[in-house]
Amino acid sequence: MSVLICKNIEAEGPGTIEDFLRIKEIPYTIVDLSKGEDIPDTEGFDTLLMMGGPMSVNEDDIYPYIKKEEELVRDFIAQDKRILGVCLGAQIMAKALGSRVYKGKQKEIGWYDIELTPEGIADALMRKLAVHPHVGDMWKRFKVFHWHGETFDIPEGAVRLAGSELFPNQAFRYGSKAYAFQFHIEVTKEMIYDWLKAEDIDHDRLKAETEKLYDVYSGRANNFYEAFFK
Repeated sequence: MSVLICKNIEAEGPGTIEDFLRIKEIPYTIVDLSKGEDIPDTEGFDTLLMMGGPMSVNEDDIYPYIKKEEELVRDFIAQDKRILGVCLGAQIMAKALGSRVYKGKQKEIGWYDIELTPEGIADALMRKLAVHPHVGDMWKRFKVFHWHGETFDIPEGAVRLAGSELFPNQAFRYGSKAYAFQFHIEVTKEMIYDWLKAEDIDHDRLKAETEKLYDVYSGRANNFYEAFFK
């Protein structure tokens, strides 16, 4: 197994995903496309991760590497390889598969519930995310970390897995190996606090919620990684 990780901006790296890959000794390569780094030959990679960023997928005239990521999505799907897109990465997946990406009614920043659809509950990997890492019971509705202002339509042929009150399309699966998450499964506490510096929101509230919720959230994420990278 070898994992290709595409970063769209320096501040939004693979976070806890990278921690997991290191612990499991799974080889990975990180390419920071915002720094002009070239995408290597993908033949030796069986998994593609695409991370977040503040830009829009509709700004591919300004950020031409977005089109390259769309091509990667189609190539990896055609070869039945694993894909995980996070936030902007999920939007890139949606656009690559023919769907519209557009601004939501308002930004969704902070800890908000998502609720699994019946298809999400039936999905083996989503159930790993839904199981409380300490108690062991499965939650249909639970808090995840959001930081986005755009959303997407579910691609034709994809399965909607989760939604939130503000953004009905929070996750989808395409085929059996490609997953798109609008929310940030990968965040570390340090990443959250670093992002806070650039946003005029209630920092104290968000920090208090992070201290309260992060341990369980990171456990949920780790359980998902165990299943996804199996």
